[in-house]
Amino acid sequence: MANSVNLIIRDAVMDDVRGCAALDHRYETDHVWQMQVRHEDGWQIAFRPERLPRTLEGKPNPDMRRLESAVAPEHCFLVASDRSSGDMLGYLTMRGDALVRVGHIQDFAVDAEARRCGIGKRLLTVAVNWAKEHQIIRIQAAVQTTNYPASAFLQGQGFVFCGFNEFYFPNRDIALFFSQAVR
Repeated sequence: MANSVNLIIRDAVMDDVRGCAALDHRYETDHVWQMQVRHEDGWQIAFRPERLPRTLEGKPNPDMRRLESAVAPEHCFLVASDRSSGDMLGYLTMRGDALVRVGHIQDFAVDAEARRCGIGKRLLTVAVNWAKEHQIIRIQAAVQTTNYPASAFLQGQGFVFCGFNEFYFPNRDIALFFSQAVR
């Protein structure tokens, strides 16, 4: 894929869900986040990147029910596609919590062949605009400790580490939370 794509980002419709699920969600990494816990005199928890002896391939499976429920008008469900071919290249879903004014990114993927072309950054920019329109003041994303590329991407976009949950994901993996103020 060329480094520049003529993108269109739009609100998703129910017919987009299967296309989103069909994208190549794979990622490769040579690093993971390793958690260390000490509780001698209080709690001390640290996360540090750990180099792996060989490349790890992650294969996230999109949750069809969650994607279908994100089509509702009160949620943000964005689809990025090539303006010329119409090919779907990526998507982002986010649910706003009006009580605490936080937008929770739940699904965020760019097809493996379309990465490093600015698609993820553009999806985030449009999601921030949606958040502003809905009086959201912070955006938060949960990332598995094995998805080092996603955490690096978010940090590169100005997100900062803001917490963790030890058994957050269905496979009982640790979630690292990253957030960014909406400006």
